[in-house]
Amino acid sequence: MPKPAWRQRALRNPRVDGRLPRAANTIEHHVFLVSRLTPRDRWLAAMVHEHRVLTSTQITQLAFPSERATRARLRTLFQWSVLDRFQPFLTYGTAPMHYVLGPAGASILAAQHGFEVKDLGYRRERAFAIANSLRLTHQVATNDLLCRLAATAPPGAAGLTCWWSETRCARHLGDLVRPDAYARWNTTRAELDAYLEIDLGTESLTQLARKLPGYHDLARATGQVTQVLIWLPTARRETAARRALHRTWTSLDDPSTVPLATATPEPSCDPTGPVWLPLDSPGPRRSLDALSSCWPQLSTHAAASDTEAPAPAGATVLLPPPAPRVPTLHPGRR
Repeated sequence: MPKPAWRQRALRNPRVDGRLPRAANTIEHHVFLVSRLTPRDRWLAAMVHEHRVLTSTQITQLAFPSERATRARLRTLFQWSVLDRFQPFLTYGTAPMHYVLGPAGASILAAQHGFEVKDLGYRRERAFAIANSLRLTHQVATNDLLCRLAATAPPGAAGLTCWWSETRCARHLGDLVRPDAYARWNTTRAELDAYLEIDLGTESLTQLARKLPGYHDLARATGQVTQVLIWLPTARRETAARRALHRTWTSLDDPSTVPLATATPEPSCDPTGPVWLPLDSPGPRRSLDALSSCWPQLSTHAAASDTEAPAPAGATVLLPPPAPRVPTLHPGRR
């Protein structure tokens, strides 16, 4: 669900699963994994590394035909130390298992791209830091929205073809603005590039509106006009946010360089459906692939190319962004 199932303050100390025996991260184990890991396993390790944490529910949406198949494979990847996992404690209910990159997975990813693990900036304690981070719920909510997009491909179209994490966006755009994600959505009707902002009601509306000048400066600096999509938790929050956003938007030197639309999971949680309301239009809500018709000034492929720009000396290497869709498996593989 794009709307988080819990609030950050409802989380308690996460439980790290230590019940299952696990393989040591040795050279012999890496050799063992060469013939055991499928293209889907390697893709999943890259996705978890890119997006910091994915829940078992999100992984099912992205890569598996059923929850049973998900549990079986994730259990194996956990025992092989390709993935690590933890489960946030909830006062009421049960949170899904959360997966981060494991030490063997980091070694495989680094070797696959010709780097050392240290070049990726990977440390097990750093990967697990998200478990106690105050941004855990925000990260899960962001990934929820994009996982739903990735799992929903229109008939005859590619669907979500590009998904950048907050870290990758910060590397490319951080001197001007830091969106929660960047996405490219392809359908038979249109090709849409968008910066995504996920609002959970934890920051003031003033802070939310202050992000617009950064997008304005980015558009003027690059000459590329890209829409900004803001997902809000409730209809009431959206109404108040639109007032604050409109005041700031109209004060920009050229508001047309920041085409903006808002949406909430009320009443529909489908981000591809008619839930998006352009800020400069009082008309009906529009579906995702119909938004581009509202703004003829939009650029095509507004963000940087899908290949990673050279990193500064000493900086952490960002691997090429994994495709949002799981690679095709051999017949008979599940």
